[in-house]
Amino acid sequence: MNKRLASFFILIGCLWGSPALAAPQQSHAAIRAAAVAFAQAQSKSLPGEVHIDVTAIDSRLKLAPCDKLQAFLPAGAKPIGKTSIGVRCTDQPGWSVFLQTDIKVSVDLLVANRPMAQGTVLSATDFGLQRGELGRPGLLTAPEQAIGKILKFSIGAGQVLRQDMLRAPLLIRQGQTVTLRARGNGFVVSQEGHALNNAGKDEIVRVRTAGSQVISARTVADGVAEVQP
Repeated sequence: MNKRLASFFILIGCLWGSPALAAPQQSHAAIRAAAVAFAQAQSKSLPGEVHIDVTAIDSRLKLAPCDKLQAFLPAGAKPIGKTSIGVRCTDQPGWSVFLQTDIKVSVDLLVANRPMAQGTVLSATDFGLQRGELGRPGLLTAPEQAIGKILKFSIGAGQVLRQDMLRAPLLIRQGQTVTLRARGNGFVVSQEGHALNNAGKDEIVRVRTAGSQVISARTVADGVAEVQP
C-alpha cells in the first residue's frame, strides 16, 4: 500500500470517528434547566425558604434535539417534597423524560405548647413557632390561621398544627332559628327557618323553612346564612 492510499484510509477513519459527524443530541443541561425553572414557578407561592434539587440525567440517554421544551407535573405528583418533574419535547415525533426532584421548604410551623383537649378554642399562648420542613399540605405557618379556631380532637404537646385539626367557631347550631338571606339585583329577601346542622363561618348550613322546604346556605354571621345564587 503506497503512502497516499494509507493516508486516505487514515483520513476516512478520523472522519468516521469524529464527533462532528455524530448525530446531534439534545442538551441535558437545557432539560434540567427547564425542570428547575418549572419547580421554581410551582413553589413561588410557598412560604419560607425553598431549596430545589433536580437530579442529573443519565449521560447515556440520547435524545433528538428539540426547540420546544415543556416541563410538567406528572399525574399524582406534588410540587413539594420528593417528587418528579417531566420535560417533554413538543416537536414531532417528540419525547418525554422524568427527573427526580426534591423540593424542600424550611418554614416556621405552629406547634402546640401543651396537651389540649377536643373543643379547645386556641389562643396565641397555646402554640409557638418552630423551624421545620413543609413536607405536606395543610401545615399551619401563621398564628392567624389558628387563633380563635376550635380543636376537632385532642392533641399532645409539641404536635404540629394542621388545618384538618381545626374548625371555625360555630355561628349556627342545630335547632337554632336562622335568618336566610337571598340577594338580587338591588334587593335582599329574607326569611327564617331552623338549622338542621352546626356550621361555622363560610360553612354550609341546611335550613328547614316554615313551609318545610330545606335550603342550603352559606353561614356569614351569627344566626345568618346567605343563599348562593
